[in-house]
Amino acid sequence: QVQLVESGGGLVQAGGSLRLSCRASGIIYSINAMGWYRQAPGKERELVAAVTRGGTTDYLDSVKGRFTCSRDNARNTVYLQMNSLKPEDTAVYYCNANARGLYDTSSRDYWGQGTQVAVSS
Repeated sequence: QVQLVESGGGLVQAGGSLRLSCRASGIIYSINAMGWYRQAPGKERELVAAVTRGGTTDYLDSVKGRFTCSRDNARNTVYLQMNSLKPEDTAVYYCNANARGLYDTSSRDYWGQGTQVAVSS
């Protein structure tokens, strides 16, 4: 019922910046937290950043001070501004939303399709 569509991934040199966007669409009753996970080759998926509807944020320690997660509740959109990118940030980034669709009896996690971020040296 809830669909997440990401944009903004790509290839960038170390020290550069990218901004990821993710919009939730569908028949949505409510959206709680939204955020971003990433998965690098050979590693488990990890939470990068999340933001509640009220604006409270949480970040992976290694991205603090470099990444900023924000959201536009009116547009059901979450953003991830990534600055000072490092090669170790290379991963597939997945949008996540804890949301309740029209036919959901309670909130559940929805996932985007993933977008590749590659940071070269």
